[in-house]
Amino acid sequence: MIAIVDTELGRFAIDLETEEVEPWSGELDEPAAPTLSLPRVVAAAQSGSTIVAVVDAKPSLLVSHDAGVTWRESGRGLPTGVAVAIGDDPDVVVYATANRLYVSRDGAMFWTAVAGELPRISTICVTNS
Repeated sequence: MIAIVDTELGRFAIDLETEEVEPWSGELDEPAAPTLSLPRVVAAAQSGSTIVAVVDAKPSLLVSHDAGVTWRESGRGLPTGVAVAIGDDPDVVVYATANRLYVSRDGAMFWTAVAGELPRISTICVTNS
């Protein structure tokens, strides 16, 4: 799985398995963010009935597995977020802070930092290619 990251110095492709970072010149195929009635939403992503929202609060993530009917908090201990993306498999969630990516492979329960920092991140998306 590859994360495409839009930064202040250009776009990068990060292989989420090997953590290799390469410059990327393709188009950013960012899916439209879901419309949410939550307060203080910074960014959101959806895959099927799973929605993950970055909010300006602590903890900084809210997760719904029923299309926004109910929510649970996630991301305790994570730094303030700026973007989020969900893979085709809704258990794979990528969370971006100003300069670093974090990956969850269990529906946003546990997080692992991707090695290395990036220039200031603005948006991310996840692709299988």
